[in-house]
Amino acid sequence: MLTTKHDDPNAALGWGERLAYGSGGFAFNMINGIIGSFMTIFFTSAVGLNAGIIATILAVSKVFDGISDLIMGRIVDKTETKMGKARVWLLRMCIPFAVSTMLLFFVPQNFPDMVKYVYVFLIYNITNAVCLTGMLVPFYSMVGLVTADGYERGLLGNIQQIFQTLGNVFVNSTFVILLTKFSENPNTIYTQRSFTLTLAVYCAIMVVVTLFCVFNTKERVKVGVKAEEENKQTETKNENVMESVKALLSNKYWLLLTLGNFVVFAIIIFYAMGTVFFSQYVLYDMGQYGMLANAISIAQFAIMFVTPVLMTKISKEKIYTFGMLVMAIGFVGSAVFTSPMLLIGSNVLKGLGVGLSGGMALGMVADTVTYGRLKTGIDTVGMGNAGISAAQKIGLGLGQAVFGWVLAAAGLDAALDAQGLPQPESVSTAIKFMYGWVPAVMAGAMFVIFLLFYHCERDINRLQENA
Repeated sequence: MLTTKHDDPNAALGWGERLAYGSGGFAFNMINGIIGSFMTIFFTSAVGLNAGIIATILAVSKVFDGISDLIMGRIVDKTETKMGKARVWLLRMCIPFAVSTMLLFFVPQNFPDMVKYVYVFLIYNITNAVCLTGMLVPFYSMVGLVTADGYERGLLGNIQQIFQTLGNVFVNSTFVILLTKFSENPNTIYTQRSFTLTLAVYCAIMVVVTLFCVFNTKERVKVGVKAEEENKQTETKNENVMESVKALLSNKYWLLLTLGNFVVFAIIIFYAMGTVFFSQYVLYDMGQYGMLANAISIAQFAIMFVTPVLMTKISKEKIYTFGMLVMAIGFVGSAVFTSPMLLIGSNVLKGLGVGLSGGMALGMVADTVTYGRLKTGIDTVGMGNAGISAAQKIGLGLGQAVFGWVLAAAGLDAALDAQGLPQPESVSTAIKFMYGWVPAVMAGAMFVIFLLFYHCERDINRLQENA
């Protein structure tokens, strides 16, 4: 067992437990990355469904997704088991998540199109709103439950982001290879058989790694009614749902960070889907996908070894804000340049920006919850992380939906793929626009907002000094 051998929530964690927690990010991000990057092209090219209708399904599904995150957050707040509040849900949900993901990429070919759309709607919501939510909200909540130390929280957030990036690199480097290996059609990799067998490999890995995370971490921070008896360092209240929601909505830093996470994850889906469609319909060479995608992921991976050092000298929020600026510059490069080497260089900047901002996000969430508790006396660790998770998933889902609507409006026709014919020039123009200018503007706006208005760590120190 790699679990650190102490129960002090304010003491340092061992590297074994830090890495074990991070491995959970590798597990779910593999599958989340596949859904974000390849689901739409699977539905259009392998199943022959309309990109616009799929985009609408994703958009409508976000309503259920947002509700489910809040419900799951409240469930985590109310959970009391020997394993704690959060880890038990990873244990319970990893296998259902694997099964539902397999079903999502297994659309019965002999069904009428309308039945296929209903199938996609139902299975997508089970996969995303139920199973993925049942893993993401508890996983993010663990940062505030494993440790109460601000530096450790930031470090855990950074480590899990490193592992999430490793999951991306793993998928970028192997997914197309496995699709090619398992495809029975020499003319295309987008077949039902290739996706079914490939997803089986990744889902099995996800379950094993999740179990490794669960059994090598420990929740030490006591919150809720029992905390008043077991941990006198903080005073918390067992509030009802509306009081928790009211406390969150009055927490300006939680609201800003929720907005920031929504935008970052929308940006992530723009470049994740954008790289797939850019390779397929602009370069007409899926062999370039790994190179372009890994330019982002490897840069993101590399910078996260630097951010723990930066945190000793610069606040998490300043690193997060600077990451937004670097991201914006990278996306401007993708919009302006056409040279392969310059595109790779632009993707490196995107990866550095995502690594700087993403590595800080979880630690900053825990800080916003601390700020809210100091202001109101209400602990919202589950609901707070649920709201952030909802913002992230809504960002991903709406990003997918917008990308699909734009492709449909630009004239993407799956029938042309089946005939081996190129898509209209308007499709490549739309892909370039969504791959460059749109995320550049979004990241630039967040840089300005956080630079001017986000000062959570400063205000926490003031509240603690006045307590």
